[in-house]
Amino acid sequence: MSALRARVAGEANVPFFSMSGSEFVEMFVGMGASKVRDLFRQAKEKAPCIVFIDEIDAIGQKRSGGQYGGNDEREQTLNQLLTEMDGFDGSNGVIILAATNRPESLDPALTRPGRFDRRVPVELPDLKGREAILKVHAKKIKVADDVDFLQVARMASGASGAELANIVNEAALRAVRDGRGFATQADLEESIEVVIAGYQKKNAILTDQEKKIVAYHEIGHALVAAKQTNSAPVQKITIIPRTSGALGYTLQVENHDHYLMNKQELENKIATFTGGRAAEELVFGSITTGAANDIEQATKLARAMITRYGMSEDFDMVAMETVTNQYLGGDTSLACSAETQGRIDEQVVALVRKQHEKALSILKDNRGKLDELASYLYEHETITGEAFMQILNAA
Repeated sequence: MSALRARVAGEANVPFFSMSGSEFVEMFVGMGASKVRDLFRQAKEKAPCIVFIDEIDAIGQKRSGGQYGGNDEREQTLNQLLTEMDGFDGSNGVIILAATNRPESLDPALTRPGRFDRRVPVELPDLKGREAILKVHAKKIKVADDVDFLQVARMASGASGAELANIVNEAALRAVRDGRGFATQADLEESIEVVIAGYQKKNAILTDQEKKIVAYHEIGHALVAAKQTNSAPVQKITIIPRTSGALGYTLQVENHDHYLMNKQELENKIATFTGGRAAEELVFGSITTGAANDIEQATKLARAMITRYGMSEDFDMVAMETVTNQYLGGDTSLACSAETQGRIDEQVVALVRKQHEKALSILKDNRGKLDELASYLYEHETITGEAFMQILNAA
């Protein structure tokens, strides 16, 4: 958000007043309202100018009769802000901007026409956006001439602007540690892994049996993904432990951004999540705690298919779950009876079980390749997508 403020101020080439919503909140009643008056008085004197209020939900939350008293400091501050905004006309040259991660919590009086009546969602960047952001931050460091920013942007799918900046910074640090004066493609790709899974955990030593289990687990994910249609190609598989707690991971890279996913694609993703556990069951005849995150992701996706995406014949296009705070992780709440909730749970279990069985079937049909790929990964600890496909497609 700080980069956005700087860009707005620079491009507008006018005075820029910036405050955080929390700066208006004071212990003593009336101080916040006084700060609002002072801010807008200065703005009127410097017009044309821009007034920016960050985290406006600190003072702009919905008012309710029982929540606050009539002399509440936040309410008085909000009332003063509403009054100041009403006092503007089209000729004073003052533009008011505000930012929040919780737009649903704002008071309706604040978002009505004539006040903050235009909402501009700042979503995660798409593929071209990620490439452009990477190039902007890469100007601050020296990079090799052959760096493919488009490929790095593909690997960083779902990354925010701040995360992309961190990726470039991590690449520069890696180059310095290796005694080089510039960052390479490998530095940037490794930096993505650092942001996703943390640094390599040098002091984590797995036993031979644990290493073998992790190798089969990760190849199980990759093999199930590769054998299904509409699955993203495998970019890299590693069994080097990371500081995030992951003992290994499979990196898949989409060739382009997906804005819509059909039922089959979602089912394939669930099958891929279960592929690691399926490989453990098939090869070792037992299960470990390594699939905890996979289980969580598969369950979350299966529940969304039934409760939010209307992909259940029993419930048709009825929303059983609503999402709140979409910009803060997307908390969900069920909107159905206890009986219906029980039926939802049954369908979630059935859906995940079906895809788990599909993953087992795929691995059984390709047991030879599973063993060959797992042995390679066990020996080398890392396998690239190119090497993976060469082994998989070899006669």
